[in-house]
Formats: sequence, structure tokens, C-alpha cells
Amino acid sequence: MKKPTQERRKKMIKCITFDLDDTLWAVGPVVRAANHTLYEWLYENAPLFNQTYQLRDLNTLRDHVLTQQPEISYSVSRIRMEVLKFGLMQAGYSPDITAKLAEEAFAVFYKARQKVEFFEHALSMLETLKASGYMLGAISNGNADVQQVGLSHLMDFQFSADSAGVEKPDPLIFNQMLAHTQLKPEQVIHVGDHPIHDIEGAQTAGLWSIWVNLNEQQWEGDHLPDAEVSCLDDLPARIEEIHATRRARL
Repeated sequence: MKKPTQERRKKMIKCITFDLDDTLWAVGPVVRAANHTLYEWLYENAPLFNQTYQLRDLNTLRDHVLTQQPEISYSVSRIRMEVLKFGLMQAGYSPDITAKLAEEAFAVFYKARQKVEFFEHALSMLETLKASGYMLGAISNGNADVQQVGLSHLMDFQFSADSAGVEKPDPLIFNQMLAHTQLKPEQVIHVGDHPIHDIEGAQTAGLWSIWVNLNEQQWEGDHLPDAEVSCLDDLPARIEEIHATRRARL
């Protein structure tokens, strides 16, 4: 006996979640520009830091902080803050001054980090999906903010490693999204560029997955994604194919 039409409709794909960095924009240029902005601010406001460290030393400071505080490895924001605190203290600032300068420096970096340049077709693709009635959301390990990058009119929600307390591929962050949307895993497609963080993470949580492979690399994971795109303009079509596959199984 066929299921009633209303029940069948409830089981269709309802929500598309997106990774952000290297899925909707290239993160490397964004962080490099933000680091330069940060270093210029430190030159003006914390000269002892610049007398002690070069911009390239930020990676060394990061390694030191993670060795001392591995429990914060999931949070790029906490890592950045602790790097600033440690570097400022080592440069000779007092604890009180360090705390103030670190907060201000992080704010400068964070604002600059939101200045992204979207990949070709990214915005038009999101607009198409939104107009098609899908709920859209972000699940990211980074600290980009959908409101500050200009996606608040398209994204219905955002989950980040900072807020979740874990990073992808941990299923907890996906489960938090499912609890928020009150959807079942099979009603959600996750889209991302990282074979482990995004594809394996989504698969472990029971979601459908689409691999954004803009550089046309060879897949090396254990389990293939449900679909793949090398151009973001193709994403709505791949989503509809998964939608049709899901419908056929009911």
C-alpha cells in the first residue's frame, strides 16, 4: 500500500546545509589579508609585539599554544585569542594590558576575516535554492559569520565549531543542527569541500552529502559522496537528483 501523499511529502529533502570556507569562498586569501590587517594594527597599538615577532611567527605561536592547550583545538577563535595573549605577554606587556590588547586585536582580525570574495555562482545558487523553498544553513569549523559576510538573507541558521564545542566530522555538530531544525537526517543534504570534515561527517550523521570539488581532484575517501559538483551552478540540479532518488525510495 502506498503511503499518503502528505506523509510522503514530509519525508522529502527539506534542508541544505553548507560548509563555508573553501566551499563558498577561498579562505586562504581571506586569512592572509586579515593577518596583515592584524599585524598593522599591532604595529600601531602594540609595538613590542612587532619588535619581537614577524607575521610568519604566528604559526609558531599557534603550535606552542596548542601544545599547551590541546583542549581548545576545535576553536579557531579561542586559538587566535590565546596566540595573541601569549605573544603579547612574551613581548613584555603586563597581564592587564595584554588582556585589553588581545581583545582589541582579535576584534580587528575578526572584522577583517569576514571580508570574503564569493566563488562564481555561489550567491545565485543560494538564491535559487532559497526560492525553491529549501531551508538553508551553515555548519562550519571556521569563524566566519553568515551575517557579517552578507548571507543573513539567505541562511536560516548557523552552527560553528566555536558554538558547538566540537568540530566536524564529529556528529555532535550535525546532531545539534537536526535538533534545531527538527528534521531527520535523511531530510538534510550537507554540502562541503572537505572529504573528511564535510562528507565523512555528514555520512556518519546519516545526512546526504555533496562534495564541492572545484579543483576537480580525485576522490580518495572510503565512501563516495552522494553527488559531486565542480561548479557551484550545478548544485541545484544535483540536489534535485538526490531529491528524486529519495522520493523513489519511499
